[in-house]
Amino acid sequence: MSQPAPKDRDNVVNLQERRLDRTVLRTYRTKVDIDEVVPNPNQPRLGPKVDEELQRQIEANGGLFEPLLVEPHPDLPGKFRIIDGDRRWSNSRVLVEQGKADYRQVPVEVTDRTLTEEDRLRVWIYIHRQRKEWDAKEKEMVAYRLVDLMGRTSAANILGISVRELDKLVDVFEVSQRFNSLRDPSAAITWARELMGVSKKLLTPSVMDAVVAKVNAKRITNSKDLRKLRAILPDPVAKANFLTDAGDLDTALLRLGTPEKAKSGGLTDDLDAAVESMKKVPWTTLQELKGDSELLAKIEDAEKLLRSLRAALT
Repeated sequence: MSQPAPKDRDNVVNLQERRLDRTVLRTYRTKVDIDEVVPNPNQPRLGPKVDEELQRQIEANGGLFEPLLVEPHPDLPGKFRIIDGDRRWSNSRVLVEQGKADYRQVPVEVTDRTLTEEDRLRVWIYIHRQRKEWDAKEKEMVAYRLVDLMGRTSAANILGISVRELDKLVDVFEVSQRFNSLRDPSAAITWARELMGVSKKLLTPSVMDAVVAKVNAKRITNSKDLRKLRAILPDPVAKANFLTDAGDLDTALLRLGTPEKAKSGGLTDDLDAAVESMKKVPWTTLQELKGDSELLAKIEDAEKLLRSLRAALT
């Protein structure tokens, strides 16, 4: 087990327990120089970390509003590695590099030991699942990153999902990376989720390429419009139009054929045939059959049978 940094051993007596999912941490709080904190190279979050809005929040608060969660660095004595808080550390560092020395001292919550790779990831994921960003844009990205770091089986285990569910998240993230001309890059996940909601059998490579090209060219501007593909793609004429350079969702919808009345066969067809047969009986024939006891008995039997059938089906 790794030991706390020498200068912080006195803090061990002030350890507090913090339960995060299945992992129980023992931590203490202190302040350290920003250069004593080192980012984690296997951080699950991808993408840029510098955020001007976050810098403004840090300045407005007079420093970090939430301490960084860190652990004793296993290879650099006297330094700490970030478990959670990489963006906060990165943007505090930007402020320090701008000459704002007031932000050099950062609050940290230090674990009493260096965590295992799996525990570190479990803790980070548990913390981020409590935040609104998780469902909004992070879960697919983290799934993709975990597969890269640990493989599919371990990634699924850490996320608490099946490998099949994991693969779906990874597929969505990979598709989202193709939407590269959106005004808000973080919205790419929303577009990818909508597209992957279409039946996989219909999403051929040519369809995927056409959708991505038309979205990036801003010819489709609302992600929910991708739901129209569910009607377009099963129709060969509408699909062919959409796949052309000039085609789009609206022109393809105009080419949808009128679907023939679906037939379910069996009992439904027999009932349809019986009803049609009765409709065709001439009025004069009905007059002649009036009072026919044998026919009335058969109609009564038919009524009983239909009532029984209705009761069985409802």
